[in-house]
Amino acid sequence: MQVRSMHFKAAASQKLADRRLQDALRKTQGKFVAGRAQAILELENFDEIRDAARRIRDRVLEHLDLYLEQFERNATARGAVVHWAENAEEANRIICDIARVHGVKKAAKSKSMVSEECALNDALEAAGVQVVETDLGEYILQLANEPPSHIVAPVVHKSKDEISDLFERHHQRARKESVPDLCREAREVLRPHFLSADMGISGANFIVAETGSTLIVTNEGNGRLCTTMPRVHVAITGIEKVVPTLEDVTTLLRLLPRSATGQSITNYVSVTTGVRAPGEEDGPEHFHIVLVDNGRSRLLGTDFQAMLRCIRCGACMNHCPVYQTIGGHAYGWVYPGPMGSILTPSYVGIENALDLPNASTLCNQCGVVCPVKIPLPELQRKLREKQVERRLRPWTERLALRLWAYAAAQPEIYSLGARLAARMLRRMGGSERLIHRLPPGASGWTQGRDMPAPEGKTFHELYRQRSAGR
Repeated sequence: MQVRSMHFKAAASQKLADRRLQDALRKTQGKFVAGRAQAILELENFDEIRDAARRIRDRVLEHLDLYLEQFERNATARGAVVHWAENAEEANRIICDIARVHGVKKAAKSKSMVSEECALNDALEAAGVQVVETDLGEYILQLANEPPSHIVAPVVHKSKDEISDLFERHHQRARKESVPDLCREAREVLRPHFLSADMGISGANFIVAETGSTLIVTNEGNGRLCTTMPRVHVAITGIEKVVPTLEDVTTLLRLLPRSATGQSITNYVSVTTGVRAPGEEDGPEHFHIVLVDNGRSRLLGTDFQAMLRCIRCGACMNHCPVYQTIGGHAYGWVYPGPMGSILTPSYVGIENALDLPNASTLCNQCGVVCPVKIPLPELQRKLREKQVERRLRPWTERLALRLWAYAAAQPEIYSLGARLAARMLRRMGGSERLIHRLPPGASGWTQGRDMPAPEGKTFHELYRQRSAGR
């Protein structure tokens, strides 16, 4: 997927003006939030489980090489072949080579954000392999030739009417308008692909070091069909997804679905270990696991290592006022919302995603709900600091920050400046008490709304005035 994060501001403005998108976002706004709030009430010790999950993820990251080597040994002992990919290009080459060796013509694919990272579908199709997305949301996006806008609900930005139009155009069938009818039509179209696919491709929510297993959680049966029916199964995942034991996985699974969709547990929890054994009726003849770095190892030992704890639940974006207003596509790469504002600059380079660390109110809703307690606002602030240190922000902005820092350290100067600013803004508001346009440098505040004018006095002045009147 091409990185377009440098165009965040322009994209955000377009999304704010997109009425159809705004209608779709309004309809879904708060659904995951309410579901999560209800689901966590089932756990009396929710915060203790979060602490345990954070410790599990931190333990893995402190000894990532050892757990990955243990996973490789145990996966290999059970008949799987483990591949290591330093970047997206290498991951695509490995999987295309697997397809070529096994004569693959069609691949049935379940949802995988790492495959989106690598633009795997494009690479396979260029190699002559037909790729069919089988997750309903991803399948809709494949028909629309669009990237996902949410990591859990990838098609959240589309309306039912848009989906009906897509199905009518691509399936050449009578237009359906009800959700059950649309789902039935999708099943009827996709089932033949499961039966005829030579290769199944999945991601992995976790990989288990003690057993060499990969694990996916899904709400549709497509995941299991992709991993058990084709003769070749390829699982592609990031190196940070390793978990020491199956018991550790159960701890994380108490948090993942509750944080993602407000479910106590997903419909399917599928653990895949090795190839089909003699006497077994399903499972692949060949099982390949591709472990992708693609920038992850660069975060180890840095201020941003905590970001590798992420279990991709999407809770941060579900609660983020910025994401809820503009949707996911404005962020310009695979990962939107607060997680994307850190992952994208970390993976593709901070110079290629300058605006994302600033695409936040720092309200800490994301940090409060993160199931593994990633300090997301703190990491966003650290990225902002790095931008200033590397002189990546406009000189006018850097100068303004220096002047503000100097004034803030001089109480008399700061107090004088605050009094002058309060009075000037009051005059700018006129009789309406509304500021319609601020000067360049601050004009973003008034491009889409009026700014209420202040009282004309500073907080300290108002406080003293009210205290004296008591």
